[in-house]
Amino acid sequence: MMKQTLLALLLLAGCKDESSSALPKAATLDDNAASYYCQMAILEHKGPKGQLFLDGASAPIWFAQVRDGLAYLKSPEQEGDVLVLYVNDMGKAPSYDQPGADNWMKAQDAFYVVGSDAVGGMGAPEIVPFGTMEKARKFAATHGGTIQKLEDIPVETVLSPVEFTSTTPEN
Repeated sequence: MMKQTLLALLLLAGCKDESSSALPKAATLDDNAASYYCQMAILEHKGPKGQLFLDGASAPIWFAQVRDGLAYLKSPEQEGDVLVLYVNDMGKAPSYDQPGADNWMKAQDAFYVVGSDAVGGMGAPEIVPFGTMEKARKFAATHGGTIQKLEDIPVETVLSPVEFTSTTPEN
């Protein structure tokens, strides 16, 4: 009995308490948010946005488009330990031009439309996130592309050179 009790205590001691490592809450998108890569005001750009929290940082790193946030996340050269990347749920957005200030979801929970005619903040092709498969399918039916989860999006999709366009999809 003593051995079983000791083994149980050792197993419990080795378990990480998930509640003690609570993720930071998504910040509200406002006029002060500047994009990490271009340092421009995010609200000046259309399309979905991203915000990423690094361990030890009190404020998020903002991205003018989701593709940029995914590029940071998937880059082998990223700095710091990423706690969470949040992206706009475009199924809840007022429009493509107005992605919303508080409709954030964890990047790994999103259904992404990849390869559509959508462009992001800087005119590069965008990867458009949705909270439901149904909304992603509806968008893809109108704008093209395939639906993928975060782990299925190849690194090349977010880190390769792109052609710039000027199309703005309607939700």
